[in-house]
Amino acid sequence: MDTIASLFSFITTPVSWIIVQFHKVYGAMFGADSGWAWGLSIVSLVILIRICLIPLFVKQIKATRGMQAIQPKMKAIQERYKNDKQRQSEEMMKLYKETGTNPLSSCLPILAQSPFFFALYHVLAGIANGKPIGEIDGPLLESARNAHIFGAPLASKFTDSADKAAALNASITDVRIVTAIMIVMMSLSQFYTQRQLMQKNVDLSVKTPFMQQQKMLMYVFPLIFAFMGINFPVGVLVYWLTTNLWTMGQQMFVINRNPTPGSLAQDQYLTRLLKQITSHGELKSRGKKKIVAAIVAKGPDRNDNERKFITGLSKQGLAAQADGSVAKSVEATVDSDAAGGGAQKRQQPKRQSKSQRQTPPSKPSPKK
Repeated sequence: MDTIASLFSFITTPVSWIIVQFHKVYGAMFGADSGWAWGLSIVSLVILIRICLIPLFVKQIKATRGMQAIQPKMKAIQERYKNDKQRQSEEMMKLYKETGTNPLSSCLPILAQSPFFFALYHVLAGIANGKPIGEIDGPLLESARNAHIFGAPLASKFTDSADKAAALNASITDVRIVTAIMIVMMSLSQFYTQRQLMQKNVDLSVKTPFMQQQKMLMYVFPLIFAFMGINFPVGVLVYWLTTNLWTMGQQMFVINRNPTPGSLAQDQYLTRLLKQITSHGELKSRGKKKIVAAIVAKGPDRNDNERKFITGLSKQGLAAQADGSVAKSVEATVDSDAAGGGAQKRQQPKRQSKSQRQTPPSKPSPKK
């Protein structure tokens, strides 16, 4: 890990500078040597990085959905050219080009933040060894070495010896308890995020090997994090736990606002949207109008969730328009006119027969 971290040493100075700037703010609030000041500086570093990576996250969502959409075609290519691997690869590349998808796009956020992760590891390793690194030297280095979170120094690891923990003014028991809890939380947050994606935001109508791979990763990733976590300093565990929680919250937001077509999340979203339209009789949100307009544009290619939504509107006497707005359906208008016409007919005088029309009306008898 130290060797890999050294490869990204070229950004340790920027990373350490950002941490120092945040430390100035939190140090004024909690004290310069407080573990909270240093810990929150790392949390703020994560938030800053993840905000910068939001455009890549959007690309990741589009790439993942694109890959899900072409899975049936990929499976057909694999079966058709199962005995010709070269032709299979050529057809796959052709499919990626035609559909504008890229398998590596789903990994962009992880790849983009990897340099920052290893740079932070490099910074914390320097702190643990008492070695000035980047902007952290002199009094700042000593302050960072003495910073503890729940009794565990930021630079300590689960695998540290008792002597190394003592050199950082800590107990090995405290270090292992704190790191173990953080490793478990890190693994559970990773598992929940992947499980949420599989259960709610995957097109359930498409059964492909891609879904099986995602399901396998749901169990494999947390185990990898748990195995690697015992070699992470507390500061890195803070970094990774924070980024997992950010990813989980960001994914929940996307699932609730713009779920994958055909998924359970889309069914729940359209059910909520139908109730809202039924209550108010209209749709004002621009984002929701875009979703309804996309459903209308699909026509006969709508999935079960979307057909259920359109049917629900029809039962309420409403119809989705091409611009995403909702109006009274033509059938409802015709029925309303017919009902109104019937009422008017009932108000007309009763028609007389031919014999009644020919019989002169009786004259009133003269008064005596």
